[in-house]
Amino acid sequence: MSPDPNKDKGLSYITSALTAPVTPAEAALRPLSFADFTGQLKTVERLQVMVGAAKRRGDPLNHILLSGPPGLGKTTLAFILGHELGKNVRVTSGPVVEKAGDLAGLLTNLEEGDILFIDEIHRIPKTVEEYLYSAMEDFRLDIMIDQGPNARSVRLSIPRFTLIGATTRSGLLSAPLRSRFTLQTRLDYYDHPTLEGIVRRSCGLLKVEIDDGGAKEIATRARGTPRIVNNLINFVRDYAQERAQGKITRPVAAAALELLEIDAAGLDEMDKRMLRVMAENYRGGPVGMSTIAVAVGEEAETLEEVHEPFLIQEGYLQRTPQGRTLTAKGYTAIGLKPLGGEQGALL
Repeated sequence: MSPDPNKDKGLSYITSALTAPVTPAEAALRPLSFADFTGQLKTVERLQVMVGAAKRRGDPLNHILLSGPPGLGKTTLAFILGHELGKNVRVTSGPVVEKAGDLAGLLTNLEEGDILFIDEIHRIPKTVEEYLYSAMEDFRLDIMIDQGPNARSVRLSIPRFTLIGATTRSGLLSAPLRSRFTLQTRLDYYDHPTLEGIVRRSCGLLKVEIDDGGAKEIATRARGTPRIVNNLINFVRDYAQERAQGKITRPVAAAALELLEIDAAGLDEMDKRMLRVMAENYRGGPVGMSTIAVAVGEEAETLEEVHEPFLIQEGYLQRTPQGRTLTAKGYTAIGLKPLGGEQGALL
């Protein structure tokens, strides 16, 4: 019997939605101004204050660190800042900047007031990170040329720029680097009403007909993440065009998302696999994430960054010093009951 090529599509859909590069379709839905950006009210207000003050003084924007789970709008906010200031935004990521020469090339090509956006900034090598200190504070770079007796230091002056760092793991940033950001702000998951507004906006840009029930159905299954919302909209739109005359209603959205194996609570197949392994193999924990990763056949880093934050926030898991433990809600999500409190044998 040949394997079903569609079997794992639903399982990997949310993971790919969070970790894949930005697609042209997603870029077309990206807000270009604070007025179009929905949610993250405290962060947006802080940024508006900084932008207004910088424009009034005629100075470059101070350095900003944006942290939080993937897909919540860190890159979008960087482009909005560039748009509001009328400056260019250069984009790179931490793993790409492997040596000091790479950083020097980026910085010397900037113009006065430009924005350098570094995604996953916690993954910059420590040797390169040290060059950022003087660049951020004094707008200069001291680069070593040659080696041995011929080694010499060359000082490069660079334009006054704004560094916007984005990270999903702010705890991995060194204290010296973190302290050089004037504003450090965290983006949180979105509530369902806010996501419904994003669904309607995206469907309007895509010229897709959707009713209130369809918008609510997509929003409730999107794990509080706008990037997932937009990816789900694209799939539901395709489903509606193929099987429902093009209009997205609650039944149409529900059927499309069930095809992706995303349930009414937003749990995908990998989420449920994690919960079931913990319940059936380890009596609800405590169990380490590396052990769970081996049991479900996925990288521990992916589980920690993509799946675990949502499961903890929604109350399916708890993180303890001994490991992860399953809550009563976690048992219920997979159709099991704990015996003797939160953990224990199964009925």
